[in-house]
Amino acid sequence: MTSPTRTFPSTRMRRNRRTPWLRNLVRENTLTPADFIWPIFVVGGTGERQTVVSMPGVERLSVDLVVQAVKDAHDLGIPMVAIFPFIEENLKTLDAAEAWNNDNLVCRAVRAIKDAVPDIGVMCDVALDPFNSDGHDGIVQGEKILNDETVELLVKQSINQANAGCDIIAPSDMMDGRILALRNGLDTTGYEDVAIMSYAAKYASGFYGPFRDAVGSGGALKGDKKTYQMDPANTDEAMHEVSLDISEGADMVMVKPGLPYLDIVRRVKDTFAMPTFAYNVSGEYAMLRGAGDAGWLDYDVVMMETLMGFKRAGADGVLTYHAIDAAKILND
Repeated sequence: MTSPTRTFPSTRMRRNRRTPWLRNLVRENTLTPADFIWPIFVVGGTGERQTVVSMPGVERLSVDLVVQAVKDAHDLGIPMVAIFPFIEENLKTLDAAEAWNNDNLVCRAVRAIKDAVPDIGVMCDVALDPFNSDGHDGIVQGEKILNDETVELLVKQSINQANAGCDIIAPSDMMDGRILALRNGLDTTGYEDVAIMSYAAKYASGFYGPFRDAVGSGGALKGDKKTYQMDPANTDEAMHEVSLDISEGADMVMVKPGLPYLDIVRRVKDTFAMPTFAYNVSGEYAMLRGAGDAGWLDYDVVMMETLMGFKRAGADGVLTYHAIDAAKILND
């Protein structure tokens, strides 16, 4: 708001913009590599590197290559990575049982990362879609996604991930009551220090397409996810979702997607004053990177502008596929 006592010409707003050091001095928001969580796609095998066509510059990496990539991210000052698996088709079943196999791809990656880079944080997604032959986040019965039965399995999945060394459990499934169940399950098995970052306001969005390509769930998906993910038209509903997750034991909350929902990020932060994160999702990344590769936009400029937008909206941190590119710029 403009003070009525400040008027031109005694007040010239451009004075504080005239040099780089002065702009730095009065900058209201800052961005550092410590603001980023880097999502990584892991695939089986050794020395395996697979291009994700719909996400230019993003690859699926085998565990050995993931370890080196995480070392590089740590050296850049990125504090946490998030692991998402690309599972072989023969391991996907109706009950998603591979999700709680203690030697599954996620667990192998987590153990290898924590052995090689013990002081970087590792976050694991809790949802059944990478392991489910139906491509849904929960168990499917007919045309219905079962809530309570799914939550029981998510508890098994989260304990399995915690046992492998995961630091933060991140349930993205949007089943009702899962935060309380996960918290109780972790606490009663000795993992009371494992934190929960809830995908508290996750919308049924068209921006997830490239991610589903990356984890191989898109082709299997039957129907859509609108019975459990949120309607993009709703904001009050997001506040109810976040409030419930906090009351059930969430340590941090997340809004997903990011760019079309910056109003939700701001409202969540202002309302609850909780650690609040945004997911700069695959479709958002693909738009900027694709336009940059085509020469239509300056990729570095619009990337940094976008990430600053998340901070300005109130996000404490951002899950972003831009993390490595942005961290290199910031370190320079």
